Amino acid sequence: MTESDQKVFDEDAGAYLPVFSRYKIVLDHGEGPYAYDIDGNKYLDFLGGIAVNVLGHDYPPLVTAIAHQARKMIHCSNLYYTRAQADAAAKLVKLSGLDKAFFGNSGAEANEGAIKVARKYAHSLDPEKSQIISAWNSFHGRTIATLTATGQPHYHEGFGPLPDGFTYVHYNDLAELESMMSDKTCAVLLETIQGEGGVYTPAPGYLEGVRKLCDKYHALLIFDEIQAGIGRSGKFFAYEKYGVKPDVVTLAKGLAGGVPIGAFLTTDAVASTMKPGDHGTTFGGNPLACAAANVVLDTVPQPEFLQHVETVGSYFKAQLLKLQEKYPTLIKEVRGTGLILGAELTIPGRDIVNDVLAKGAIINCTAGNVLRFIPPLIITEEQVDEVLSMIDDVLPKYC
Repeated sequence: MTESDQKVFDEDAGAYLPVFSRYKIVLDHGEGPYAYDIDGNKYLDFLGGIAVNVLGHDYPPLVTAIAHQARKMIHCSNLYYTRAQADAAAKLVKLSGLDKAFFGNSGAEANEGAIKVARKYAHSLDPEKSQIISAWNSFHGRTIATLTATGQPHYHEGFGPLPDGFTYVHYNDLAELESMMSDKTCAVLLETIQGEGGVYTPAPGYLEGVRKLCDKYHALLIFDEIQAGIGRSGKFFAYEKYGVKPDVVTLAKGLAGGVPIGAFLTTDAVASTMKPGDHGTTFGGNPLACAAANVVLDTVPQPEFLQHVETVGSYFKAQLLKLQEKYPTLIKEVRGTGLILGAELTIPGRDIVNDVLAKGAIINCTAGNVLRFIPPLIITEEQVDEVLSMIDDVLPKYC
Protein backbone atom coordinates (compact mmCIF):
# COMPACT_ATOMS: atom_id res chain seq x y z
CA MET A 1 0.00 0.00 0.00
CA THR A 2 1.42 3.36 -1.05
CA GLU A 3 0.83 6.88 0.21
CA SER A 4 -1.35 7.52 -2.85
CA ASP A 5 -3.49 4.47 -2.04
CA GLN A 6 -3.92 5.58 1.57
CA LYS A 7 -5.01 9.05 0.49
CA VAL A 8 -7.82 7.54 -1.62
CA PHE A 9 -8.80 5.17 1.21
CA ASP A 10 -8.99 8.09 3.66
CA GLU A 11 -11.00 10.30 1.30
CA ASP A 12 -13.43 7.44 0.67
CA ALA A 13 -13.84 6.73 4.40
CA GLY A 14 -14.54 10.39 5.05
CA ALA A 15 -17.04 11.05 2.25
CA TYR A 16 -18.62 7.85 0.84
CA LEU A 17 -21.55 5.88 2.27
CA PRO A 18 -20.03 2.77 3.89
CA VAL A 19 -21.98 0.12 1.99
CA PHE A 20 -19.14 -1.73 0.23
CA SER A 21 -16.51 -4.09 1.59
CA ARG A 22 -13.81 -2.94 -0.81
CA TYR A 23 -10.55 -4.68 -1.65
CA LYS A 24 -7.46 -2.62 -0.90
CA ILE A 25 -6.39 -1.54 -4.36
CA VAL A 26 -7.19 1.62 -6.32
CA LEU A 27 -7.91 0.78 -9.95
CA ASP A 28 -6.90 3.34 -12.54
CA HIS A 29 -7.22 1.99 -16.09
CA GLY A 30 -7.56 -1.18 -18.13
CA GLU A 31 -6.69 -2.82 -21.43
CA GLY A 32 -8.40 -5.91 -22.78
CA PRO A 33 -8.84 -8.40 -19.91
CA TYR A 34 -6.33 -6.55 -17.71
CA ALA A 35 -6.84 -3.85 -15.09
CA TYR A 36 -4.11 -1.65 -13.60
CA ASP A 37 -3.97 0.13 -10.25
CA ILE A 38 -2.60 3.61 -9.61
CA ASP A 39 0.79 2.10 -8.75
CA GLY A 40 1.02 0.41 -12.15
CA ASN A 41 0.36 -3.14 -10.92
CA LYS A 42 -1.34 -5.36 -13.50
CA TYR A 43 -4.24 -7.72 -12.79
CA LEU A 44 -6.06 -10.28 -14.91
CA ASP A 45 -9.67 -9.20 -14.46
CA PHE A 46 -11.91 -12.25 -14.03
CA LEU A 47 -14.73 -10.23 -12.46
CA GLY A 48 -15.22 -7.85 -15.38
CA GLY A 49 -16.88 -5.15 -13.30
CA ILE A 50 -19.33 -7.84 -12.09
CA ALA A 51 -20.18 -9.20 -15.56
CA VAL A 52 -20.25 -5.71 -17.09
CA ASN A 53 -17.10 -5.34 -19.20
CA VAL A 54 -18.05 -7.99 -21.75
CA LEU A 55 -15.67 -6.57 -24.37
CA GLY A 56 -12.89 -5.95 -21.88
CA HIS A 57 -11.31 -2.60 -21.09
CA ASP A 58 -10.48 0.05 -23.69
CA TYR A 59 -12.16 -1.84 -26.55
CA PRO A 60 -11.43 0.50 -29.49
CA PRO A 61 -14.81 0.40 -31.31
CA LEU A 62 -16.63 0.98 -28.01
CA VAL A 63 -14.37 3.85 -26.98
CA THR A 64 -14.69 5.42 -30.44
CA ALA A 65 -18.50 5.17 -30.44
CA ILE A 66 -18.74 6.72 -26.96
CA ALA A 67 -16.39 9.58 -27.88
CA HIS A 68 -18.20 10.23 -31.16
CA GLN A 69 -21.62 10.30 -29.48
CA ALA A 70 -20.35 12.46 -26.60
CA ARG A 71 -19.22 15.09 -29.10
CA LYS A 72 -22.65 15.02 -30.77
CA MET A 73 -25.06 14.74 -27.83
CA ILE A 74 -24.90 12.97 -24.49
CA HIS A 75 -28.50 13.46 -23.40
CA CYS A 76 -31.74 14.91 -24.69
CA SER A 77 -34.53 13.23 -22.62
CA ASN A 78 -37.10 10.72 -23.78
CA LEU A 79 -39.48 13.45 -24.94
CA TYR A 80 -37.65 13.19 -28.28
CA TYR A 81 -36.53 10.43 -30.62
CA THR A 82 -32.89 9.52 -31.16
CA ARG A 83 -31.38 7.25 -33.79
CA ALA A 84 -29.14 5.49 -31.23
CA GLN A 85 -32.09 4.48 -29.04
CA ALA A 86 -34.30 3.42 -31.96
CA ASP A 87 -31.48 1.25 -33.33
CA ALA A 88 -30.74 -0.38 -29.96
CA ALA A 89 -34.41 -1.17 -29.33
CA ALA A 90 -34.84 -2.64 -32.82
CA LYS A 91 -31.77 -4.85 -32.41
CA LEU A 92 -32.95 -6.19 -29.04
CA VAL A 93 -36.42 -6.90 -30.36
CA LYS A 94 -34.98 -8.82 -33.29
CA LEU A 95 -32.58 -10.80 -31.11
CA SER A 96 -35.17 -11.66 -28.47
CA GLY A 97 -38.21 -12.46 -30.57
CA LEU A 98 -40.18 -10.16 -28.26
CA ASP A 99 -41.93 -7.00 -29.40
CA LYS A 100 -41.16 -3.92 -27.31
CA ALA A 101 -38.15 -2.60 -25.38
CA PHE A 102 -37.73 -0.04 -22.62
CA PHE A 103 -34.41 1.37 -21.41
CA GLY A 104 -33.52 2.36 -17.86
CA ASN A 105 -30.20 2.91 -16.12
CA SER A 106 -29.59 -0.30 -14.19
CA GLY A 107 -30.62 -3.86 -13.57
CA ALA A 108 -32.75 -2.87 -10.60
CA GLU A 109 -34.64 -0.39 -12.79
CA ALA A 110 -35.10 -3.04 -15.46
CA ASN A 111 -36.62 -5.44 -12.93
CA GLU A 112 -38.70 -2.68 -11.36
CA GLY A 113 -40.12 -1.93 -14.80
CA ALA A 114 -40.80 -5.62 -15.44
CA ILE A 115 -42.70 -5.87 -12.16
CA LYS A 116 -44.74 -2.81 -13.07
CA VAL A 117 -45.72 -4.00 -16.54
CA ALA A 118 -46.57 -7.45 -15.17
CA ARG A 119 -48.83 -5.96 -12.51
CA LYS A 120 -50.48 -3.63 -15.03
CA TYR A 121 -51.14 -6.48 -17.46
CA ALA A 122 -52.47 -8.76 -14.72
CA HIS A 123 -54.71 -5.97 -13.42
CA SER A 124 -56.31 -5.79 -16.87
CA LEU A 125 -57.30 -9.44 -16.45
CA ASP A 126 -58.27 -9.37 -12.77
CA PRO A 127 -57.65 -6.50 -10.30
CA GLU A 128 -56.78 -9.08 -7.61
CA LYS A 129 -54.23 -10.92 -9.78
CA SER A 130 -51.09 -9.56 -8.11
CA GLN A 131 -48.93 -12.36 -6.65
CA ILE A 132 -45.33 -12.40 -7.89
CA ILE A 133 -43.30 -15.53 -7.19
CA SER A 134 -39.51 -15.45 -7.12
CA ALA A 135 -36.84 -17.86 -5.89
CA TRP A 136 -34.87 -18.25 -2.70
CA ASN A 137 -31.22 -17.24 -3.21
CA SER A 138 -32.23 -14.94 -6.07
CA PHE A 139 -31.00 -11.41 -6.53
CA HIS A 140 -33.08 -8.86 -8.44
CA GLY A 141 -31.89 -5.45 -7.23
CA ARG A 142 -31.80 -2.95 -4.39
CA THR A 143 -34.87 -0.77 -4.90
CA ILE A 144 -37.61 -1.56 -2.39
CA ALA A 145 -39.65 -3.68 -4.85
CA THR A 146 -36.68 -5.54 -6.35
CA LEU A 147 -35.19 -6.00 -2.88
CA THR A 148 -38.47 -7.63 -1.86
CA ALA A 149 -38.38 -9.86 -4.93
CA THR A 150 -34.85 -10.93 -3.91
CA GLY A 151 -35.17 -14.19 -2.01
CA GLN A 152 -32.41 -13.53 0.52
CA PRO A 153 -33.80 -12.34 3.87
CA HIS A 154 -30.56 -10.70 5.02
CA TYR A 155 -31.00 -8.08 2.29
CA HIS A 156 -34.42 -7.20 3.73
CA GLU A 157 -33.27 -6.50 7.29
CA GLY A 158 -33.97 -2.95 8.42
CA PHE A 159 -35.86 -1.89 5.29
CA GLY A 160 -39.41 -2.85 6.23
CA PRO A 161 -42.26 -2.65 5.75
CA LEU A 162 -41.70 -4.26 2.37
CA PRO A 163 -44.32 -4.30 -0.38
CA ASP A 164 -46.96 -7.03 -0.27
CA GLY A 165 -47.58 -9.64 -2.93
CA PHE A 166 -44.24 -11.47 -3.15
CA THR A 167 -43.79 -15.19 -2.52
CA TYR A 168 -40.63 -17.35 -2.64
CA VAL A 169 -40.01 -20.90 -3.79
CA HIS A 170 -36.90 -23.04 -4.11
CA TYR A 171 -35.23 -22.82 -7.51
CA ASN A 172 -35.54 -26.05 -9.52
CA ASP A 173 -38.54 -27.29 -7.47
CA LEU A 174 -41.51 -27.44 -9.85
CA ALA A 175 -43.81 -29.14 -7.37
CA GLU A 176 -43.32 -26.37 -4.82
CA LEU A 177 -43.91 -23.72 -7.48
CA GLU A 178 -47.16 -25.33 -8.57
CA SER A 179 -48.34 -25.53 -4.96
CA MET A 180 -47.89 -21.76 -4.65
CA MET A 181 -49.60 -20.77 -7.91
CA SER A 182 -53.22 -19.89 -8.52
CA ASP A 183 -55.35 -17.73 -10.78
CA LYS A 184 -54.18 -14.79 -8.61
CA THR A 185 -50.56 -15.29 -9.67
CA CYS A 186 -49.42 -12.32 -11.71
CA ALA A 187 -45.92 -13.48 -12.66
CA VAL A 188 -43.06 -15.84 -11.92
CA LEU A 189 -39.74 -13.95 -11.80
CA LEU A 190 -36.60 -16.09 -12.12
CA GLU A 191 -32.97 -15.59 -12.98
CA THR A 192 -32.36 -17.90 -15.92
CA ILE A 193 -29.08 -18.71 -14.17
CA GLN A 194 -28.79 -17.62 -10.54
CA GLY A 195 -25.64 -15.53 -10.27
CA GLU A 196 -25.21 -13.68 -6.99
CA GLY A 197 -26.87 -16.53 -5.09
CA GLY A 198 -24.09 -18.95 -6.03
CA VAL A 199 -24.21 -19.73 -9.79
CA TYR A 200 -27.06 -22.23 -10.06
CA THR A 201 -28.25 -23.44 -13.47
CA PRO A 202 -31.75 -24.80 -14.16
CA ALA A 203 -32.27 -28.56 -13.90
CA PRO A 204 -33.30 -30.33 -17.12
CA GLY A 205 -36.95 -29.59 -17.82
CA TYR A 206 -37.31 -27.03 -15.04
CA LEU A 207 -37.77 -23.88 -17.12
CA GLU A 208 -40.05 -25.75 -19.54
CA GLY A 209 -42.17 -26.75 -16.56
CA VAL A 210 -42.28 -23.18 -15.28
CA ARG A 211 -43.42 -22.01 -18.70
CA LYS A 212 -46.28 -24.54 -18.70
CA LEU A 213 -47.40 -23.51 -15.21
CA CYS A 214 -47.40 -19.84 -16.18
CA ASP A 215 -49.52 -20.65 -19.22
CA LYS A 216 -51.90 -22.72 -17.07
CA TYR A 217 -52.51 -19.86 -14.65
CA HIS A 218 -52.29 -17.02 -17.21
CA ALA A 219 -49.25 -15.65 -15.37
CA LEU A 220 -46.32 -13.94 -17.04
CA LEU A 221 -42.91 -15.60 -17.08
CA ILE A 222 -40.18 -13.02 -16.39
CA PHE A 223 -36.55 -13.98 -16.88
CA ASP A 224 -33.95 -11.83 -15.15
CA GLU A 225 -30.90 -12.04 -17.44
CA ILE A 226 -29.11 -9.07 -15.96
CA GLN A 227 -26.07 -11.23 -15.20
CA ALA A 228 -26.59 -14.30 -17.41
CA GLY A 229 -27.56 -12.44 -20.60
CA ILE A 230 -25.54 -10.59 -23.26
CA GLY A 231 -23.71 -13.72 -24.42
CA ARG A 232 -22.42 -14.86 -21.04
CA SER A 233 -24.01 -18.31 -21.27
CA GLY A 234 -22.74 -18.87 -24.82
CA LYS A 235 -26.08 -17.70 -26.23
CA PHE A 236 -27.04 -14.06 -26.45
CA PHE A 237 -29.99 -14.73 -24.16
CA ALA A 238 -29.48 -17.57 -21.71
CA TYR A 239 -33.08 -18.69 -22.22
CA GLU A 240 -32.12 -19.69 -25.76
CA LYS A 241 -29.87 -22.32 -24.22
CA TYR A 242 -32.87 -23.92 -22.54
CA GLY A 243 -35.43 -23.51 -25.32
CA VAL A 244 -37.90 -21.49 -23.28
CA LYS A 245 -39.20 -18.05 -24.27
CA PRO A 246 -40.35 -15.61 -21.57
CA ASP A 247 -43.05 -12.95 -21.69
CA VAL A 248 -40.63 -10.41 -20.24
CA VAL A 249 -36.83 -10.44 -20.04
CA THR A 250 -34.58 -7.98 -18.23
CA LEU A 251 -31.02 -6.99 -19.12
CA ALA A 252 -28.33 -4.63 -17.83
CA LYS A 253 -24.67 -5.12 -16.81
CA GLY A 254 -22.92 -5.98 -20.11
CA LEU A 255 -25.50 -4.38 -22.40
CA ALA A 256 -23.40 -1.25 -23.02
CA GLY A 257 -19.98 -2.67 -22.18
CA GLY A 258 -19.59 -0.54 -19.05
CA VAL A 259 -21.82 2.48 -19.67
CA PRO A 260 -24.82 2.34 -17.29
CA ILE A 261 -27.97 1.00 -18.96
CA GLY A 262 -30.78 -1.42 -18.22
CA ALA A 263 -33.61 -2.75 -20.35
CA PHE A 264 -36.69 -4.89 -20.30
CA LEU A 265 -38.33 -6.47 -23.31
CA THR A 266 -41.88 -7.74 -23.53
CA THR A 267 -44.67 -8.81 -25.85
CA ASP A 268 -47.16 -6.59 -27.62
CA ALA A 269 -49.95 -8.07 -25.47
CA VAL A 270 -48.25 -6.89 -22.27
CA ALA A 271 -47.05 -3.60 -23.75
CA SER A 272 -50.55 -2.73 -24.96
CA THR A 273 -51.72 -2.20 -21.37
CA MET A 274 -49.18 0.61 -20.85
CA LYS A 275 -49.95 4.20 -21.85
CA PRO A 276 -47.97 7.47 -21.76
CA GLY A 277 -47.26 8.35 -18.15
CA ASP A 278 -47.44 4.79 -16.80
CA HIS A 279 -43.65 4.48 -16.76
CA GLY A 280 -40.67 6.64 -17.61
CA THR A 281 -37.09 7.68 -16.98
CA THR A 282 -35.01 10.83 -17.36
CA PHE A 283 -31.63 9.30 -18.19
CA GLY A 284 -32.55 5.81 -19.38
CA GLY A 285 -31.74 5.04 -23.00
CA ASN A 286 -29.91 8.30 -23.56
CA PRO A 287 -27.90 8.64 -26.79
CA LEU A 288 -24.53 7.97 -25.12
CA ALA A 289 -25.63 4.75 -23.42
CA CYS A 290 -27.42 3.52 -26.53
CA ALA A 291 -24.44 4.30 -28.78
CA ALA A 292 -22.37 2.06 -26.51
CA ALA A 293 -25.11 -0.59 -26.46
CA ASN A 294 -25.18 -0.65 -30.25
CA VAL A 295 -21.50 -1.65 -30.33
CA VAL A 296 -22.21 -4.54 -27.96
CA LEU A 297 -25.32 -5.52 -29.94
CA ASP A 298 -23.31 -5.54 -33.17
CA THR A 299 -20.49 -7.59 -31.66
CA VAL A 300 -21.64 -10.13 -29.07
CA PRO A 301 -24.43 -11.82 -31.10
CA GLN A 302 -22.03 -12.74 -33.91
CA PRO A 303 -21.80 -16.56 -34.18
CA GLU A 304 -18.01 -16.60 -33.93
CA PHE A 305 -18.09 -14.45 -30.80
CA LEU A 306 -20.63 -16.69 -29.07
CA GLN A 307 -18.71 -19.79 -30.15
CA HIS A 308 -15.63 -18.33 -28.49
CA VAL A 309 -17.59 -17.97 -25.23
CA GLU A 310 -18.80 -21.58 -25.51
CA THR A 311 -15.31 -22.90 -26.26
CA VAL A 312 -13.44 -20.98 -23.58
CA GLY A 313 -16.23 -21.52 -21.06
CA SER A 314 -16.18 -25.29 -21.60
CA TYR A 315 -12.41 -25.33 -21.23
CA PHE A 316 -12.60 -23.18 -18.08
CA LYS A 317 -15.18 -25.46 -16.46
CA ALA A 318 -13.15 -28.57 -17.32
CA GLN A 319 -10.07 -27.05 -15.68
CA LEU A 320 -12.08 -26.09 -12.60
CA LEU A 321 -13.26 -29.69 -12.34
CA LYS A 322 -9.64 -30.82 -12.45
CA LEU A 323 -8.87 -28.37 -9.66
CA GLN A 324 -11.76 -29.88 -7.69
CA GLU A 325 -10.24 -33.33 -8.13
CA LYS A 326 -6.96 -31.99 -6.80
CA TYR A 327 -8.55 -30.26 -3.79
CA PRO A 328 -11.65 -32.33 -2.92
CA THR A 329 -11.69 -31.14 0.68
CA LEU A 330 -11.80 -27.49 -0.42
CA ILE A 331 -13.91 -27.46 -3.60
CA LYS A 332 -17.35 -28.98 -3.05
CA GLU A 333 -18.91 -28.40 -6.49
CA VAL A 334 -18.28 -26.67 -9.81
CA ARG A 335 -21.33 -25.07 -11.45
CA GLY A 336 -22.31 -22.87 -14.37
CA THR A 337 -22.11 -22.65 -18.12
CA GLY A 338 -20.32 -20.45 -20.65
CA LEU A 339 -18.47 -17.71 -18.80
CA ILE A 340 -20.65 -17.63 -15.71
CA LEU A 341 -18.99 -20.23 -13.50
CA GLY A 342 -18.78 -20.95 -9.80
CA ALA A 343 -16.69 -23.15 -7.54
CA GLU A 344 -18.41 -23.78 -4.22
CA LEU A 345 -15.92 -24.06 -1.37
CA THR A 346 -16.17 -25.85 1.96
CA ILE A 347 -14.77 -22.72 3.64
CA PRO A 348 -15.41 -18.96 3.30
CA GLY A 349 -13.77 -17.57 0.18
CA ARG A 350 -12.84 -13.95 0.85
CA ASP A 351 -9.31 -14.70 2.06
CA ILE A 352 -8.68 -16.77 -1.06
CA VAL A 353 -9.86 -13.85 -3.20
CA ASN A 354 -7.40 -11.56 -1.39
CA ASP A 355 -4.54 -14.02 -1.83
CA VAL A 356 -5.25 -14.37 -5.55
CA LEU A 357 -5.44 -10.58 -5.84
CA ALA A 358 -1.96 -10.34 -4.35
CA LYS A 359 -0.73 -12.70 -7.07
CA GLY A 360 -2.22 -10.56 -9.84
CA ALA A 361 -5.80 -11.62 -10.60
CA ILE A 362 -9.21 -10.18 -9.74
CA ILE A 363 -11.73 -12.88 -8.84
CA ASN A 364 -14.84 -12.77 -6.69
CA CYS A 365 -16.58 -14.62 -3.91
CA THR A 366 -20.37 -14.62 -3.71
CA ALA A 367 -22.79 -16.26 -1.28
CA GLY A 368 -19.93 -16.40 1.20
CA ASN A 369 -18.20 -19.48 -0.18
CA VAL A 370 -18.57 -19.56 -3.97
CA LEU A 371 -15.71 -18.38 -6.15
CA ARG A 372 -17.56 -16.74 -9.05
CA PHE A 373 -15.94 -16.20 -12.44
CA ILE A 374 -17.66 -13.68 -14.75
CA PRO A 375 -14.75 -12.29 -16.80
CA PRO A 376 -14.79 -10.30 -20.04
CA LEU A 377 -16.09 -12.53 -22.82
CA ILE A 378 -12.87 -11.99 -24.79
CA ILE A 379 -10.62 -13.98 -22.43
CA THR A 380 -8.51 -16.81 -23.82
CA GLU A 381 -7.73 -20.32 -22.63
CA GLU A 382 -4.20 -19.16 -21.85
CA GLN A 383 -5.56 -16.48 -19.53
CA VAL A 384 -7.81 -19.07 -17.89
CA ASP A 385 -4.73 -21.20 -17.23
CA GLU A 386 -2.92 -18.19 -15.77
CA VAL A 387 -5.68 -17.41 -13.28
CA LEU A 388 -6.19 -21.04 -12.29
CA SER A 389 -2.45 -21.38 -11.73
CA MET A 390 -2.64 -18.51 -9.24
CA ILE A 391 -5.57 -20.17 -7.46
CA ASP A 392 -3.69 -23.48 -7.45
CA ASP A 393 -0.75 -21.74 -5.80
CA VAL A 394 -3.01 -20.33 -3.08
CA LEU A 395 -5.23 -23.30 -2.16
CA PRO A 396 -2.63 -25.48 -0.37
CA LYS A 397 -2.55 -22.84 2.37
CA TYR A 398 -6.17 -23.75 3.21
CA CYS A 399 -5.87 -27.54 3.15
